[in-house]
Amino acid sequence: MRIVVTGAAGFIGSNIVKGLNARGIDDIVAVDDLTQGDKFRNLADLKIADYVDAAEFYPRFAQGGYGKVEAVFHEGACSDTMESDGKYMMANNYTLSCELFDACRRQGSRLLYASSAATYGGSATFRETPEFELPLNVYGYSKLLFDQRLRRELGPRLVGATTQVVGFRYFNVYGPREQHKGRMASVAFHEFNQFRAEGKVRLFGEYGGYGPGEQMRDFVFIDDVVAVNLWFLDHPDRSGIFNLGTGRAQPFNDVATAVVNALRPGLPGLDAAGAAAQGLIEYIPFPDALRGKYQSYTQADLTALRASGCDHRFADVQTGVARYMGDLTAAPRTGPLP
Repeated sequence: MRIVVTGAAGFIGSNIVKGLNARGIDDIVAVDDLTQGDKFRNLADLKIADYVDAAEFYPRFAQGGYGKVEAVFHEGACSDTMESDGKYMMANNYTLSCELFDACRRQGSRLLYASSAATYGGSATFRETPEFELPLNVYGYSKLLFDQRLRRELGPRLVGATTQVVGFRYFNVYGPREQHKGRMASVAFHEFNQFRAEGKVRLFGEYGGYGPGEQMRDFVFIDDVVAVNLWFLDHPDRSGIFNLGTGRAQPFNDVATAVVNALRPGLPGLDAAGAAAQGLIEYIPFPDALRGKYQSYTQADLTALRASGCDHRFADVQTGVARYMGDLTAAPRTGPLP
């Protein structure tokens, strides 16, 4: 079975390669752009058949240059939600994805691709239907437009696809192999580095009707994201656009206390109030640059995912973050952000 993973040196892509390797699958064409050379670390301990630069891959794949490809995990994208160059964003996230979809359809290759919870933006309901899709930035719009293209061509739920097409609306993913992402790395990763450097973590203060650190997100551990991707690989008859989160919103305070407690082994666990009282959590003013562009609450509606037959059980923040802190503490490849 030959598999292509785009964005293979990135966070989710490299973890998918790892998950495939765990199944004994190593006929993998890894596609990425290593201009940021340090990303090679995410592939160094993995088994692949070939590495191809993204600029070379897409035109060659469109011509059938990689033989029979069973499935493409399309994780490659510009994922910087603060990127304001709309032309660049649309070229990377929309146009390139459309070209890849057309090539997959011609060749009979399955397409499992990264959408985003950013498609919901200003909505308070997170269900995979158009009335709730209100992106707040061009990143979210670029992801939504590709979803809309597939709905238009394959039907509202993509059930008309003769070859599997699955879009995953990732919520707030965290876990190993995200060290290259800079400001776009997860809150848990930033807090790990903050605590290691300063002995405290920082959270946004009051905003959007939420108290300090009480803004809530659906935080999903990377191992769960990989498990759901591979479940759909095992079920080629299931197509659609699906939320990929835990279905459980938790406050940023929960992440912070999970980090603090994991990095103070042998000491009594603290709640947010106790950690703040000891100076282990610091609340900072909400940044003006994010006002009006920030989701203060997200929670994946898992109705469609469960209806597909996927019954995977997701880790909560306390469990997932504790596992992640253990990995960060042990892994030499992960250092402080520059």
